[in-house]
Amino acid sequence: MEGEPTLRLRIFDLNCWAIRYLSKRRQERVRLIGDTLRQEGFDLVLLQEVWSEQDYNDLRVKLAGCYPFSHYFRSGVIGSGLCVFSRFPILDTLLYQYSLNGYPYMLQHGDWFCGKSVGSRAGASAGVTAPLLPLSLQLHAEYCRDKDAYLPHRLVQAWELAQFIRHTSKAADVVLLGGDLNMHPEDVGIRLLRGWTGLRDAFAEAARFEGCKNGCTLVPDNCFTDTSELLPFPLGIRIDYILYKATSTFTVKCEELKTTTGPALGTDIPFSDHEAVMATLHIQRQGQPVGATLGTADLALADVVTEARTEVGVGLRAAQRQRYSSGRMAVLALLLLLLQAAAALGTLAGLGAEQPFPKLSFCLLAFLALGVLVLSTGLHLFHTMEVKMLHGTEDQMWMALRALQERP
Repeated sequence: MEGEPTLRLRIFDLNCWAIRYLSKRRQERVRLIGDTLRQEGFDLVLLQEVWSEQDYNDLRVKLAGCYPFSHYFRSGVIGSGLCVFSRFPILDTLLYQYSLNGYPYMLQHGDWFCGKSVGSRAGASAGVTAPLLPLSLQLHAEYCRDKDAYLPHRLVQAWELAQFIRHTSKAADVVLLGGDLNMHPEDVGIRLLRGWTGLRDAFAEAARFEGCKNGCTLVPDNCFTDTSELLPFPLGIRIDYILYKATSTFTVKCEELKTTTGPALGTDIPFSDHEAVMATLHIQRQGQPVGATLGTADLALADVVTEARTEVGVGLRAAQRQRYSSGRMAVLALLLLLLQAAAALGTLAGLGAEQPFPKLSFCLLAFLALGVLVLSTGLHLFHTMEVKMLHGTEDQMWMALRALQERP
């Protein structure tokens, strides 16, 4: 509408790769990130993988003058790694931890211990009376594209994220989402998330773009990048996003999108193994409310939901097999313990001439059987919960698919 004020919102998003004791030159890079944010003066900063709360506190102190409002989201064993800094007041915060997040026994990956989540904060903007709902998030890493064992978990996370956005954005006029989604733009999880929520990709919508080719955020030129992850994609991959939508009487347009390219200015290192994403958005009130969240392409969305449901079904069957295997192992270990107990009681009661095994071997076998019993029981319980979560998501997708197909 003519004469209505326009809010020009500058957003910074970065996966900081700040793992204590493991990430290279972590403290130096965190200081560099803080110095840059203080100089640039963004309106909203969304950071992921700030695993050390001390790093967050250092950033909070350094940025207090230009970002008076901030929040650190805590979850999991070592934290969510999510934090936000804002020029605008933070009215409320909410953290949602995904129901599935990898496997506790995959220690080399560690996603299960991180408590991967989505953190949302309701905020008020200046200049335009538009309640904002910014979200910072990270989904489960891929690790191996050819044999992606975590795809069902990542799809469950994408579905839960989409549902979370739909149910929490009703009171917001503008939704902003930034984070490391660990998915390529054409992956089924991204298409599901965007189709189900109506979110728009800042890279695809930007009037101007500057940065890495195709908007890639994991590139071979970055000195911290593990090039083995890029073997099928020699030019890099785009897995970090800024997505947005207006849900009421507002319009949002992306004026400009940038990514960092290599070392930060005046240094020999980049901010992280990921490139940062920076967007400039224009938010303006319009005369009439926008339409429904879901677009008119319901048939295309139904195809996406069907594809995602199929992948979740594959994961469900794999989880059922693992539950059966661990349960069978637990039963066998329990039977072995019972046999040993019977043999020991028989010896004590004088029913046998002597112990059939040396005492040391007998005790070691008992401890081994007990260890297998505890481990396999724990795995059985974990995979039982995994089956329930996958089955529940599959049912939700089926209901959503049926609703799409029954629309006139």
